[in-house]
Parts: sequence; C-alpha cells; structure tokens
Amino acid sequence: MKEYWTSLASLLGVFAFCQTILQAVFPPELRFASVKLFNRIFHCFSWYCYFDITEIDGVNTNELYNAVQLYLSSSVSISGNRLSLTRAVNSSGFTFGLANNDSIVDTFDGVNVLWEHVVTQRQAQTFSWRPLPDEKRGFTLRIKKKDKSLILDSYLDYIMEKASDIRRKNQDRLLYTNSRGGSLDSRGHPWESVPFKHPSTFDTLAMDPPKKKEIMEDLQDFANGQSFYHKTGRAWKRGYLLYGPPGTGKSSMIAAMANYLGYDIYDLELTEVHNNSELRKLLMKTTSKSIIVIEDIDCSINLTNRNNNNASGSVSASRSYYDSEMRGGASGEEGGNSITLSGLLNFTDGLWSCCGSERIFVFTTNHIEKLDPALLRSGRMDMHIFMSYCSFPALKILLKNYLGCEKRDLEESLLKDLEEVVDVARMTPADISEVLIKNRRKKEKAVGELLETLKLRAEMNEKNGVLRAKNGIEEEEEQEKRALDSESPKQESEIEDNCKEEEKIK
Repeated sequence: MKEYWTSLASLLGVFAFCQTILQAVFPPELRFASVKLFNRIFHCFSWYCYFDITEIDGVNTNELYNAVQLYLSSSVSISGNRLSLTRAVNSSGFTFGLANNDSIVDTFDGVNVLWEHVVTQRQAQTFSWRPLPDEKRGFTLRIKKKDKSLILDSYLDYIMEKASDIRRKNQDRLLYTNSRGGSLDSRGHPWESVPFKHPSTFDTLAMDPPKKKEIMEDLQDFANGQSFYHKTGRAWKRGYLLYGPPGTGKSSMIAAMANYLGYDIYDLELTEVHNNSELRKLLMKTTSKSIIVIEDIDCSINLTNRNNNNASGSVSASRSYYDSEMRGGASGEEGGNSITLSGLLNFTDGLWSCCGSERIFVFTTNHIEKLDPALLRSGRMDMHIFMSYCSFPALKILLKNYLGCEKRDLEESLLKDLEEVVDVARMTPADISEVLIKNRRKKEKAVGELLETLKLRAEMNEKNGVLRAKNGIEEEEEQEKRALDSESPKQESEIEDNCKEEEKIK
C-alpha cells in the first residue's frame, strides 16, 4: 500500500512538471487558439448548431428572451416535469416556465428543436452603469444545421407573435388617459393608466341582436384583416362613430368592443391637448391593438358643422370662421387650446395615423348634425352606429340582465303590453335600467312599475306631439342625412384646403 501512494505521488509530480513546461512553452493565447480550433473542427462534423439568447443584451433587456420564456410557458405547462411559476403585475393569470438548467423539445413545421434554460452565477461586478442580477440567465437553442434557414426566417417571428398573444391574454386590459395633456412623465410617457375592469359585453349590451351581430362581425373582420389591409394598401385601422341621445349605451358599447377584442383603451381628452403637435405625440405613444376614444366630440372643442356658421357659403366666410372658431378656445378660457380641424383630421386619417397598426378610432356624440362632414366621411369614420332609444328586443335583454327574466317567465299579455308601449315611450336603456334596479329583488313589482312608467312616458309624448318611427330607422336616417348632406363634397374640399393654408400661414 505504501508503494502505491509513493507511485501516485511521483505521478502527480510528473504531471505538475509537465503542466509547468506546457505553460512556459505554450502561452495562453496559443492555448486559446488551439481550443478554438478544436471546437471548430468538432462543429464541422456535428449535425447541430447552437444559438444563445441572453436575458440582458449589454445594458438593455433582451425582448427575445422574454418572448421565448412566455412562448415556452404554453408548452411547459403540459409536458414539463419541473416548472417555475410566476405572476406578473396587472396579470390575471399564472405563467409557467422552465426551471433552472432544464430543457424541453419543441416542434415547428415538423422540425424538432431543443430549448435549454441556462442559469449561472454572475462574476463579481467591478463597475456598471446599473446593477445587474446575481444570476446570468439565458436560453440555448439547438437545431440541426439543415433547418437553420427555416428557424431563423419563420420560427423566431412565430415565437414573438405567440408571446404577444399570451401576454395580452394574461394581462388585464388598461385604460389610459392624458391627464397631463401632451406632457411626458419621467419615463417619457404622456399617458397614465389604470386597470380596465368594465364588465360590459355584447351579451349584456341592450341593443337589437341583428345590429350587435353586424358590429361583432365587422370587428372580427378588422382584427383578422392584416393581410387584407396590406394587400389593398390601406392603413390597418378603422373608425366607428357612435351617435344618439344620452343614456343609450355609447360608453358601454366601447367597453364591449374592448372586451370582445381584448384591446386597451386610450381615452383622449382634447381639452387637455394644447396644439396639433401634442396631439401627434399622443398618437405616437399609443400601442397596437388599442381603441382610441374621443367621447362627446361635439362638446370637447369647437369642431362643429361649418355650414351652420356660414350663411353665405363663400370661401371668405369660411376663412373668417376658421380664424375665429376653429382654434377651439384660443381666447384663453380653456388654457390656449389651439387644435384645428385639420390637425384632428390628420390624427385620424393622415400620414401620422399610420405610425401604428391594428387600432380603432371611436368618436361619440349626442348630436351628429353638429359635427363637420369632413369628420364623418368613410376612411375616418367607416361605420356609423346609431344608438337608439330602447326597443323591445333591447328591453328583453335588460329584463334578463337585471331580473333574470326570460321570455317564458313573463305572461304573454304582459309582454304584448310592453312591446306596444316601449317604442312610443322613447326611454333610453339607462332610464329603464334605473327603474329595474330599484326593485331587482321583487321581479313582479319591477316589471309592473316599468310598464306603468312606459305608459306614462308614452302618454306624455303623445300629448306633446312627439312621435317616433318604428325601430328608430327613420330617425336614424334623418339625423345622418342632416349631417352628411349639409355640405357638398366640393365645398368640403375647398374649406379643408383653406384650413390647411391658414395653418401654414400661422
């Protein structure tokens, strides 16, 4: 045994001597080059190639790392054995992920790839512009060399799109507002946000079902229309104008649209924006898959129908009108707001409206006839939606929402009385909801009181000579005709040009 240890000690001595000789003969640069050459020769005979995706790229966060982490969460939750579990801020769901130094096989277009989550301890920092985490994280992607073009051309883009969908699904929708006008905060953002928790959906929206179906189909066609808009050379955006009496559900419609598509909402307050330049900055800071809303646009700033203010209809009269009226509060009462009609038109339909994609513009108004025809044409407001007084189909939806009453739960005679009186009563869904919510614990009393209220309102309308067309069709056509036919296209084009000329001069 003693001879064995003696031989081992001699062998270790020889090894240490040889190592010293090698370090003296072969400098570190030569050893590094030799190892590099060996690895290159090894990779020449290897079937695989490797890609490292680090969590931090220099001083910036690597977006691809976050996207891969989210993308793999959908696969790991099913097939992984050891998982990490996280929940992000403003998220409504949990996210699964690969554990440290674990791996998973993914398949794309029949090609198998291997993902490995590599986590190592970071060396002690001497100096850094910002503190870095103690652990160095990254993903290693192993693919076959023959599949390299497919992976780099399609697979990584697919991962980014899939991760975006997962992030939007998990994250609660946000409601943004420009409470500071167009000023930027310390992070360079002009918008402030809060979680959007509005429960309105198309199922609970008090509107005729065929009309709701038409709107939902239009929204779905827009959301799935990226290739169509690209093929036709149009910006991927769409405009909706909601108009009708107060209390008819315009704000609820916007919330239902956001919940249906999963979009964020940007509530633009025009009175807080000082000029067209700030308006463009706000537009540039909005994200894709969002709804940009201007509520009560006829009351925000002075953008009313120019034909109402031009008795002569001449170009000179229109110029004087723009000088005095189109600056929307330039007298100082509203803080020097100087947004012009031209600026708002460019915001919705000009070159600056194309700085993002998959965005919806929604304007609401109680008086469509007060709006300028330039705001209403197709391309700016593509779909005009009339929010009418409560009809009988909408009334049945309200009865179901507030009282849980189906059609079979009510007597036939009572339904007939409600159907006969609801159109003449001209009550908004908000008015009817208030009657129902007071007696929601006593269904029979709520329906009876509602019927009496409708009859009383109908008698009042008939006494005052207020008649309503059935289903609101004639009323809708009359309001839109007054708005759209108030100026000829030629007059509209001339006055728009004059507006732009005035802007250049000033």
